[in-house]
Amino acid sequence: MEVRLKPLLPLSVVPHNSNPFFPFSKKSHFQASAAKMAANEVQSKASSNAKIIDSHLHVWASAEEAADKYPYFPGQEPTLPGHLQFLLQCMEEAHVDGALIVQPINHKFDHSLVTSVLKKHPSKFVGCCLANPAEDGSGVKQLEHLVLKDGYRAVRFNPYLWPSGQQMTNEIGKAMFSKAGELGVPVAFLCMKGLNLHISEIEKLCTEFPSTVVLLDHLAFCKPPINDEENQAFSNLLKLSRFPQVYVKFSALFRVSRLPSPFQDLAPLLSQVVSSFGANHVMWGSDFPFVVPECGYKGAKESVSLIANEIPLSSSELEWIMGRTVMELFQGQWLPS
Repeated sequence: MEVRLKPLLPLSVVPHNSNPFFPFSKKSHFQASAAKMAANEVQSKASSNAKIIDSHLHVWASAEEAADKYPYFPGQEPTLPGHLQFLLQCMEEAHVDGALIVQPINHKFDHSLVTSVLKKHPSKFVGCCLANPAEDGSGVKQLEHLVLKDGYRAVRFNPYLWPSGQQMTNEIGKAMFSKAGELGVPVAFLCMKGLNLHISEIEKLCTEFPSTVVLLDHLAFCKPPINDEENQAFSNLLKLSRFPQVYVKFSALFRVSRLPSPFQDLAPLLSQVVSSFGANHVMWGSDFPFVVPECGYKGAKESVSLIANEIPLSSSELEWIMGRTVMELFQGQWLPS
């Protein structure tokens, strides 16, 4: 299936598919030859001029760093290693060139550890800060400081950090969303409890502030649908393609798949997302370090290639998903060419 790429600045909305899910009729197991071809394709890209960029990972202090300089937020001590040296080792083994580091909840609104990593490796990493929805409005100034002073290039909206009973469309949420648009940084939404719970907020913000770019983390937590509610959630995801500022992260596949690696039940979802949004509005992300015990960091990268081979996607479409989308989205702010 050849999917036409959606323009980066489209003049019209690409219509979404009225059937949000179709049964996966491919063979139940990947052929060894197909797996080998797909793995070789990613490897050849890594050794060529095409960069592979991870759109979603985390890094946090080691136990020693936490005790010395970068403490964890109380109650959010990590259960997995996620320190910088481990990340760099994993990226080198997987031939991944760069990444967007998302501020981890382990340090909550203290961005000092991630900021130190960004300063150590300015040509390798870009930062996504965490929005602080404090009722006093201080989060707007914090966002401005993190972007203008510390160089962050995106901000994450975690709706579960908003005051009880309030939504991301409250006065503070709108102010931060609008400010992100003014600063030219995308807003990433974490819909961990399901897209249906937050779809009206996202649609309202996109409509009111069309200049603010939106990222949907982890397929907006849409699993392969098996009931009406899940069908509705995936349909809602596809319908967001009517907003040209919306991008989808094909990330943390272990969180949304019902199968073990290589998560082949996500193939029809990726096909529909690419058809609706265009490959240049889709980006791969690992969700390191959480992915490591699931399939390994290298396995996370290779799973996407295997899935893409099953659809199949063209090599150019896969190139967009594996790095070019992020490169284009962060024009002039990413790795040197």
